[in-house]
Amino acid sequence: MMEKIQKFGGAMFTPVLLFAFAGVVIGLGTLFTTEVIFGPMAAPGTMWHGVWNVILQGGWTVFNQLPLLFAVSLPIGLAKKHNARCCMEVLVGYLTFNYFMATMLSQWGGFFGVDYAAEIGGESGLAMVASIKTLDMGMIGALAISGIIIWLHNRLFEFELPEWLGVFSGSTFVYAATFFVMIPVAFLCCLIWPHVQEGIRAFQVFVASVGLPGVGIFAFLERALIPFGLHHLLYSPFYYDNAVVNGGIYAAFAKDLPMIAASSAPLNELAPYAAFTCSSWSKIFGCPGIALAFYFTAKPEKREELLGLLIPITLTAIVCGVTEPIEFTFLFVAPLLFIVHAILAGILAMVMCALGVVGVFSGGLIEMASLNFIPLMANHWPAYLTALVVGLCFTFIWFVVFRFLILKLDLKTPGREEDDEEVSFKSKADYREAKAGGAVAENSDPYAVTAAQVLELLGGPDNIEDVTNCVTRLRVTVKDESKVADDADFKAIGTSGCAKNGRAMQVIIGLKVPKVRDRFDHLLDS
Repeated sequence: MMEKIQKFGGAMFTPVLLFAFAGVVIGLGTLFTTEVIFGPMAAPGTMWHGVWNVILQGGWTVFNQLPLLFAVSLPIGLAKKHNARCCMEVLVGYLTFNYFMATMLSQWGGFFGVDYAAEIGGESGLAMVASIKTLDMGMIGALAISGIIIWLHNRLFEFELPEWLGVFSGSTFVYAATFFVMIPVAFLCCLIWPHVQEGIRAFQVFVASVGLPGVGIFAFLERALIPFGLHHLLYSPFYYDNAVVNGGIYAAFAKDLPMIAASSAPLNELAPYAAFTCSSWSKIFGCPGIALAFYFTAKPEKREELLGLLIPITLTAIVCGVTEPIEFTFLFVAPLLFIVHAILAGILAMVMCALGVVGVFSGGLIEMASLNFIPLMANHWPAYLTALVVGLCFTFIWFVVFRFLILKLDLKTPGREEDDEEVSFKSKADYREAKAGGAVAENSDPYAVTAAQVLELLGGPDNIEDVTNCVTRLRVTVKDESKVADDADFKAIGTSGCAKNGRAMQVIIGLKVPKVRDRFDHLLDS
C-alpha cells in the first residue's frame, strides 16, 4: 500500500512543476497593473495596463483549471503503458463525468440538496470546470475520476476484441467503458459530495480555530513526511484545494494580490489563510544553518572538499526550494537531526505567523519574490524586514543546535566520515571503471549514463515493476528489493542516494531527474 501511495504522490506532483512559472507571471502581472506602485500609467484603460493585463490573465490559466490539470496529469505517472493515450482518455472521461453531474443537478437538484440556480463559488458548492457548471469537487474529485479511468486504461487498453470490432479497441474501448461507469459515479457524487462539502467547511473552521499550533503542526509534518514521499499528499489540499480557503491558498492569494498590494494593513489580516504556505522559511534560513554546522564540525582536512558539495545543494534549497539534496545527506546517517530539523521548521513557521508575516512562502526565492516581495514590497516591507531578522536568528539556532548534536553524539555527517571514506560522491567515470574493470567506453550523454547505472543498481530491467518521478527523485517499484544495491553505491555514481521502503525505491537524482527518467524509460523499452 505504501508503494502505491508514494507513486500516487509523485504522479500528483507533475502539474505542480508548472506553478513556478505561472506564479512568476501572475506576480509580475499584478505588480505592473497596480496603480499604488506604478501610478496613473497602470490605471485601467491605459496601453500599459492593457498589455500587462493580457499577460496576467494568461498566467491565470494554470490556477483557473487546476482540477482539469491534475486529472490530465495523473496518467503521466500512473498509466502503465501508453501514457499519452491515457491522458486523452482521462480528459474526455472527466468532461463526460462533469456533463453527467451538471445534467443531473439541473434536473433533480432539489433531490440532492443542491441549488443549481445559485451562483458558483461561496456556499453554493458549485464551480465551473471547462465551462461546465458542476459540483465543486476540486482536486480530490478530479484525482478520483482520473484514478478510475487510469484503472480502466491499464486493464482494457490492450484487451483483444474480435476482428470485426477492431475499430472499438484501444482508447475507444476504454472511453466506452468509462462512459457507462461515469453514470453511476456521477449519481453517487451528486448524492454524497454535498455532505462532504459540509465536512470540508467544518474542517476549515477547525483549522482556523487551532491558530498557531495548527501552523506549526502543518510545517512539522510537511518536513517529516519527506522521507516517505507523502508530503505532497499533506500540502496539496491546502495549497491547491479547499482545505482552508475556497479554491486553494495559491489561487486565493494570487487573486487577492491587487488588494493586498494596495493595502498597508497587516498581512495576516489581509490573507490569514496564507499562514499554511510556510515551508520556505526552513528552506531559506534552516538549510544554511545546517550547511554551516556540517562545515564547522567536519574534519579540517575535509572542509575544502565539503564546501564544494555544500554550496550548490544549499543554493538549490534557497533559490529553487528543493531541499532533498541537502536533507538526504544526513537523513539516513543521522535521522535524529532530521526530526530536529522538522521541529525547528514548525517553530519558525509559528513565529513568522505570530509576527504577521504570511503569504505564499512554499517555494524558493524565485517564487517568493514573484508572489510576495516584488508586488507587495511597497506597502509591506516592514513585515519582510522582520522576516529577514527573525530568519537569520533561526539560521544561528539551526547552526548551534545541529553543531551541538553532531559533536555530542559523534554523528557521521558529511565531512566526519572515516578517513578512508570520500566526503563527496565519486565520479561516474570512477564508478564505471570499477564496475567494468576499467574497460568501459565513454558515453557522450551523461543522463543516459546515470540512467544505465541506476538501472543496474536497481537490479536490472527484469527487476523493475514501474517507474515515475517527482521534481528531484526517480520513484521505482522493484520486484525484489534484495537485488537493489546499497545507498553508498547509489552515491558512488553521483546521485544523492536511494531511500528504500519495502519495494518502493526513491533514487535522489536532483533537478535533472526528468532527463534521467526519459533515458531510463528508453532503456526499459529497449
